[in-house]
This record gives sequence, C-alpha cells and structure tokens, in this order.
Amino acid sequence: MNVEIVKSKIHRVKVTGADLNYIGSITIDKDLMDAANILEGEKIQVVNNNNGERFITYVIAGSSGSGEITVNGAAARKVSVGDILILITYASLNIEEAKKFKPTIIFPNEENNLLS
Repeated sequence: MNVEIVKSKIHRVKVTGADLNYIGSITIDKDLMDAANILEGEKIQVVNNNNGERFITYVIAGSSGSGEITVNGAAARKVSVGDILILITYASLNIEEAKKFKPTIIFPNEENNLLS
C-alpha cells in the first residue's frame, strides 16, 4: 500500500501575475523550483491564504531570479496579484519509505519571492 505525503512546499509567496488567456498551469521562478525540489510539469496544489481557494495544476518554470509566481488559465480567476500562496507537491510512497521521508520546505522572502 502507498500513501500520499508532502514532497515539497513553497511557503508563502506572493502572486505576481494572473493570465486568464494562457493555456493553464502556474509559472514559478526556476530558483524556487530547484530549491523546493519541484519539477517542471509536476502536479501541484495551490492554496490561497487570502481567499481560501485551493486548486491543483501543473508547474511551468519561470526565469531564475525573477520571483515570478503567475497563475495561468481558468485558475487565474481564483487569485489576485498580491495574494499569498502556499504551493505543495506530494509523493506516493510505500509505508516504510514514507516513515523515513523528509519533505523539502522553503520559506522565500514574501515581499519579492526570492530566497535571500
């Protein structure tokens, strides 16, 4: 049997853009993706601290060092620029692996979404 556990978390980043006319997904600064061990195309849960919305999409890499957090497509209706998000990915592991697994959690600067 496998269980779903938190694999990666980017805690409290600010939405920098919302592009309704894009095909879909969330664009995340590549530096944040790398630091949080998140892959391009990976399924991600987005939690909006400002309005309580939660949705699932996939990740597109943004420019490194840009601080970009852009919600694309229909999900853009669930955020406003300046909203604070928590971004979470999960892994499916067997029970023994899950007991030993340690997630990667990062805490970027909430004002500019950068690591330093």
